[in-house]
Amino acid sequence: MVNRMRTVRDTLGEIEIPMDAYYGAQTARAMANFPISGLRLPPAFIRAQGIVKWAAARAHANLGMLDAAKADAICQASDEVAKGTLDEWFRVDVYQAGAGTSQNMNANEVIAARATEILGGTRGGTLLVHPNDDVNRSQSTNDTIHIAMNMAGLDLLTHELDPALDSLEQALEERARAFAHIVKSGRTHLQDAVPMRLGDEFRAYAHNIRRHRRWVKQAADELLAIGFGGNAVGTGINTEPAFANLAVRHVAEKTGLAYRLPDNPFMFNQNPDEVVLVSGALRSLAQALGRIANDLRLLASGPRTGLAELILPVVQPGSSIMPGKVNPVIAEMLNMVVYQVLGCDTTVAQAGAAGQLELNVMMPVMAANFLHEIHILAHAVQVFADACVRGITADESRCRQYAENSLSLATALNLELGYEQAAKVVKHALANDMSLRSACQTLGIPEKIYARALDVDALSLPVREMPE
Repeated sequence: MVNRMRTVRDTLGEIEIPMDAYYGAQTARAMANFPISGLRLPPAFIRAQGIVKWAAARAHANLGMLDAAKADAICQASDEVAKGTLDEWFRVDVYQAGAGTSQNMNANEVIAARATEILGGTRGGTLLVHPNDDVNRSQSTNDTIHIAMNMAGLDLLTHELDPALDSLEQALEERARAFAHIVKSGRTHLQDAVPMRLGDEFRAYAHNIRRHRRWVKQAADELLAIGFGGNAVGTGINTEPAFANLAVRHVAEKTGLAYRLPDNPFMFNQNPDEVVLVSGALRSLAQALGRIANDLRLLASGPRTGLAELILPVVQPGSSIMPGKVNPVIAEMLNMVVYQVLGCDTTVAQAGAAGQLELNVMMPVMAANFLHEIHILAHAVQVFADACVRGITADESRCRQYAENSLSLATALNLELGYEQAAKVVKHALANDMSLRSACQTLGIPEKIYARALDVDALSLPVREMPE
């Protein structure tokens, strides 16, 4: 079947597009010019573009710069974009014209075509709404792409990542309570250390997630500054003085988030550094998550030749050749996501440093990597909480055996015997493959001394009360 085509025009001349396409000439040129990856900016970004165009049209209606019918049509079409109804018509590759001009024009063209239909026109007929003069009025790519990147990032952070982190934090806290009574050997340098409680180990994980959530939120507040009205370089050329305040107010009301204008419009146009800041916080979070995943893999290693203190939920067979083998696949998945996040952050950081004079033209690739790292972190964390952490159990007897046989229990003998004598006990125990308790007996140390010093239940309790 041959696709029917129609001819559209831009300042470079004519180009053919499919008869049913909502996009126009500039989108079609970008599709032809950049057949790079097949990747598109994600739905969160398209949603943000729709809100940007909606807010601009609403502000223009307030100012009398667009007649009511045309403004309402643009707002309705922009709402459809924000809801994802028109996602299939956003066709520009991630790796596209610098700053995102093609992406901005893709939105302008789709909204103009759909608004034309709303006003009674036909797709492919004469446009009743102009992509540049009406939909893009008082805007430039330089501000709209930056604004959409900030808004999409904050949307994902607020509604995807933070709820997932909260779920993981609560799962770790619940396991900490369940394991509060279990005595185990601590380990430093991957060597035996003094006794502790398994619950304290898990509570430390939970508290670390909690503080990383706080750091991400603190950084994310910087995304609330969105530079409406700066236009090409920050002067606000071709805008009414009241436009920027009206537009940002409409975005705040629509999203329920406290969006504001930046302190300096020139600074906003030059520097997407707030995205670099948040990405850095996500990098630190990812590394903390990777550390927890690695700990769980170590503590669950075995079941016969590893530590085997923990038992992770069984979710699938672990080997195509070794029958009955089970692997820590959920933790392994999280590790892979961590490495991908580190790669995304490197791209964001390098692209963020690539600004020149009045603009950073690397925003499309920044947006793609920034939003991708948030998205995969959110989903990986939720799966990690649900399919791994909540179902972890512990081998209590094995944990206690390790604690009682740890030579680092000799630390508690220091107060009773002194460092030199305690070291002799350790060396004797190690040389004769016996416990410290047996070594003390062999060396003639009174039971009332070593029994008190080697009480793992007492030694594993924190000296001071731990905060909840």
